[in-house]
Amino acid sequence: MATDRELITQAVQDCFGGRYEADVARMDRALHPDLVKRPPAEDDEAILTKEPMLQACAEGEGTRAADRWVKIGIVDACGGIVSAVVRPAPYREYLHLVRTGDGWKIADALWLPQ
Repeated sequence: MATDRELITQAVQDCFGGRYEADVARMDRALHPDLVKRPPAEDDEAILTKEPMLQACAEGEGTRAADRWVKIGIVDACGGIVSAVVRPAPYREYLHLVRTGDGWKIADALWLPQ
């Protein structure tokens, strides 16, 4: 049986791997239905939710990425919530994940280019 750490890591890998491979089902299983992803800027148009992320994945937006590596660091875990830092080239993302009845899901993210 997989540990929570392994399941959390898999959820993050599914999100980014799904993006890079245009695998909507893989990305979908990693994202919470109420996901909000935003940059630190005050640009409301830059805020993403689950559906636009899945649409961009379906359109192959992530397949154009030259670097496809992802470094995942679990910063803190307490019960059914987790904070993680992800360094996918060329961004840095701070994720919060929540354990649901369907497994670990990415609930929100802050990101910026590096």
